[in-house]
Amino acid sequence: MLASDLFEGRAPATRGGDLATAYLATQLALAGFEPAGDGGSYFQQVPVVESTVDRGFTLRVPGRTFTYMDDVVAFSGVEDAKVTVKGEVVFVGHGIVAPEQQWNDYAGVDVKGKWVLIMVNDPPAPASEPTLFGGPALTYYGRWTYKFEEAARQGAAGALLIHTDESATYPWQVVQSSWTGTQYALPPAPGAPALGVKAWVSNGAATDLVKRAGRSLDTLRATASARGFTAVPLGIEATAALTQTSARKTSPNVIGVLKGTNDREGVVFTSHWDHFGTRAAAPGDAPGADRIFNGAYDNASGCAAVLTIAQAMARAGAKPARSIYVVFTTAEEAGLLGSEYFAEHPPLPMASMVANINVDEANPLGPTKDIALLGSDRSSLGTALATIAAERGRVVGHDAHPERGYFFRSDHFPLAKAGVPALSLTESEQFEGANAAALKARQAAYNDKDYHQPSDEFDDTWDFSGAANDMKLLATLAWRIAADPVAPAYNDGDQFAQVRKK
Repeated sequence: MLASDLFEGRAPATRGGDLATAYLATQLALAGFEPAGDGGSYFQQVPVVESTVDRGFTLRVPGRTFTYMDDVVAFSGVEDAKVTVKGEVVFVGHGIVAPEQQWNDYAGVDVKGKWVLIMVNDPPAPASEPTLFGGPALTYYGRWTYKFEEAARQGAAGALLIHTDESATYPWQVVQSSWTGTQYALPPAPGAPALGVKAWVSNGAATDLVKRAGRSLDTLRATASARGFTAVPLGIEATAALTQTSARKTSPNVIGVLKGTNDREGVVFTSHWDHFGTRAAAPGDAPGADRIFNGAYDNASGCAAVLTIAQAMARAGAKPARSIYVVFTTAEEAGLLGSEYFAEHPPLPMASMVANINVDEANPLGPTKDIALLGSDRSSLGTALATIAAERGRVVGHDAHPERGYFFRSDHFPLAKAGVPALSLTESEQFEGANAAALKARQAAYNDKDYHQPSDEFDDTWDFSGAANDMKLLATLAWRIAADPVAPAYNDGDQFAQVRKK
C-alpha cells in the first residue's frame, strides 16, 4: 500500500506524504496503539526547510564550466533565493578533525570564505595502525553529512565532495536522484555556521579541476591518505551561482504507544516512512518515463514490518512491562531529520528509553539462517539477541558491508548518540534453499540498480516469509527487553557508553 503510486513517492510535506502518515496513524489506531504525538495526536510535527535548486546552477573555474547533473549536483545550507560563492579552492583531503585519532586535515590552513575540495570516506588504515578510523569499517567521519558539517565549522563558503563509486559506496546515479529536486533540512539554530553551496562533483570533474590548477588528483589523494598531510591551496578560483526556492514547512513523525505496566520507561521501534516523491520531468526523459520513487524496499517494507509487530503486540492479551513505542519517522532520506528531532523531543526523557530497534528495509527474498543487526556488538542487546536466535534455530549475522557505514545512515543513529542502546536490521547473507546463491546475487544487485531509483517498486514475486521470521524474533526481543528489570547498556569502551554515565 505504501509503495503504491497513489502515495506519489511519500516525500515529506507533500500530499503523498500526508496520505502515508494518515494511513500509518490509522493503522496504529486500529491495532490499539494510543497516540503519543503532539497534543494527544499520532503526529509529532517536525519543522523542516524545504528547498529546490534551479537546474541552471553553474560551477565555473578558469577554462571550464561544469555541467549540472553530469558533473556536479548542488544544494545549499542557507535559505537565500540566490547564493553566490566565489573563492579559492583548497584541497583538504578527507576533511576530518578527529582529536582522538590525532588527525586534523584542517591544521595550519584558513579556509574561511573559500571552497574546500574533500574526499569521501575515511583514510585507509595502514598495517601499522590496522584499527585507524575503524579499519575497513566506515566511521561517521567518513560520511558525507560529517564532511559538510566540519567544512561549515571551519568557515568555508562552499564544499565539493569528490564522488567515486568505491568511496561513496554507491554510483553517481544515486547522487543525481538523491540530491536533486526538493531537499529538506532542519531549521538552523541561530548563529550556526552554514555552507552557501554543498556540492558533489564527479571524479572526472574533480580530476579536471585539479589538473587546471597544475596538480594531479591521484597524487593529492595519495598524500592525503597518510599521516602528516597538510591541506593544499590549489591557487585556482571557483565560482558558483545557485538559485533556489525555499520555504519553512512541517512534516510529521507518526508515534503510537502500547502502554506498559511501567509507563515511565519504553522500548522504541523506528522505521522511516519517507522517500523521494515524484521528480519533475527532465530533458531527455523517454515518453512515459517512470518519475515516481515508490520506495517499496526502502522503506515501505520496513514500515509494514514494524506495523505488523505493533499489531501482534497489541493482540498479546497482556500489557508489556515497559511501554512499547512505534515511531515512523520523516525525512530520513534527507539526513535522519525526523529521528534527530525525535531524539531531541521524545515523549519520555531519552534516558527512559531503554532500547531502540530500527527496521530500515525488511527482507523480501525468503528465509535466511542468519539475522543481522547493526550495533549488536556494541551493547548487551547483542547477548539477548543471540539467545533468542539460538532458541529459533538461527544465528546472529554480521554487517556484510562495514565499508558502507550503515550504522551511521539510519534512524537508530540519533538515538544511539543520545545514549540509547540501539540495533538496526540489515541484510542477511545466509539464504536457505536451492536458489540461495541466486537470491544473494539479487540482493546485491539492488544497490547498483534500484537503490534510490524509481525502479524500487513492489514485486509480486517477493517472498516475505523471511521477513516474518525476522519480525517474530524482533518482537520477542523487544518484549523481553521490556520485561527485564535490568535495562540494556552499551559495552564499556563503546563510543556511546559515556552518554548515560555522564
